[in-house]
Amino acid sequence: MKKSLIALLMLVTMGAHSQGTDSVMQFSIKQAVDFSFENQKDVLNSQLDVQIAEYQVKETIGLGLPQISGEFDFKDFFEIPTTAIPGEFFGGEPGSFTTVQFGTQYNASAGLSASQLIFEPSYIVGVKAAKTFKDLSVQGLQNAKIETAVNVVKAYYRVLVVRDRKIVNDANVVRLKKYNEDIKSMYQNGFVEKVDMDRIQVTYNNALSEQEKCERLIKITEDNLKYVMGLPQACTIVLTDSLDREAVKKLEVSADKPTPEKRIEYSILKTQERIQEFNVQRYKAKYLPSLVAYGSYSTNALRSEMNIFDPAYRWYPTGIVGATLSLNIFDGMQRENKIRHEKLGLKKIQNDIDYFANTVELQVSNANSVLANAISSLNIQEQNLELANSVTKTSKIKYDEGIGSNLEILDAETSLKEAQSNYYMALYEAIVAKIELEKALGNLKY
Repeated sequence: MKKSLIALLMLVTMGAHSQGTDSVMQFSIKQAVDFSFENQKDVLNSQLDVQIAEYQVKETIGLGLPQISGEFDFKDFFEIPTTAIPGEFFGGEPGSFTTVQFGTQYNASAGLSASQLIFEPSYIVGVKAAKTFKDLSVQGLQNAKIETAVNVVKAYYRVLVVRDRKIVNDANVVRLKKYNEDIKSMYQNGFVEKVDMDRIQVTYNNALSEQEKCERLIKITEDNLKYVMGLPQACTIVLTDSLDREAVKKLEVSADKPTPEKRIEYSILKTQERIQEFNVQRYKAKYLPSLVAYGSYSTNALRSEMNIFDPAYRWYPTGIVGATLSLNIFDGMQRENKIRHEKLGLKKIQNDIDYFANTVELQVSNANSVLANAISSLNIQEQNLELANSVTKTSKIKYDEGIGSNLEILDAETSLKEAQSNYYMALYEAIVAKIELEKALGNLKY
């Protein structure tokens, strides 16, 4: 395949991405794409998603590291708890009770506790799934860059096409202005009728209107380019690349076979498949036991007076170490049903992967057809434009020599205007068709 993509997307990387003043910035196509990667909302959010995924991986890994906590507790029993004790303990009548207050007014405790996951099968699976989820975020960033680059390149070329069209419109205005002045002069000298002068005036007025619309369209397309780039609307944008019509004329359909593996969407689906496989493994791991070791050490102070931190009084320590082995023997078939649930979800993703291969084949076929039609249309419209220019010149010559009519000139001008409009539309459609084809083939990499 001829590497026309580079010639199309980057064309000429002339000029420098610089900021001459606070509000004027220059961009080539490549520089516009690079700028959008640093400022466009979707790309920025995708970059944040990657960072979020990195922290989620660390959070998951942290579950398997020692968990240590400390605690200090102070209590003031301004009313000491009272307990009722059978009276016979103190020599009283059977069935009677004696109330007694136990404890001290001031109690304090301080301690440390720690636990360590020794064995947990689902933890290992969870770490792998978290790392794979990070891969998915990276692929999402790549996809966002591709979509942004495509939008920026299309918008950039749209500005170039409209600007080129304006140059042609300006030339039309200059030519029609001279026609209009000549006809007015001839009318004043009695060589033409007023209706002839009015007709050319209408055509000239339409050209002026078209010129104004083109100027407004340039602003609209420039504003759209700034928007898709993430550039503030207040900035003035200067485009350093030019529209190379010859490069567009050399565009060709691709002979490359559709390859789903080259598409970022395929990579995303495969990563989603791996994540879903981890979900199945995670619930299967629940059938295995888990082992957690733990320990704690605390010390307590019991005081009748507020002298908690007086070193002359004793603190009473308590320490414990242990381990817990857990095994879920029966959970009402919840795990089994969850495993079946996740397996069905996995099957859906696998169906999407199989279907995506057909989707890529259809997209490439359609994109090739659209490009072929666009190239054919561009060639025809270019021929029509050349013919319309030739007819316009011939009509003017005939009119100047007195063997042509005013209506012939007006018809030629109308045909020329239509040919110009069709040509530039075909030119832009060919550019867009090539970009869409390269996207469908998976040749756009960022």
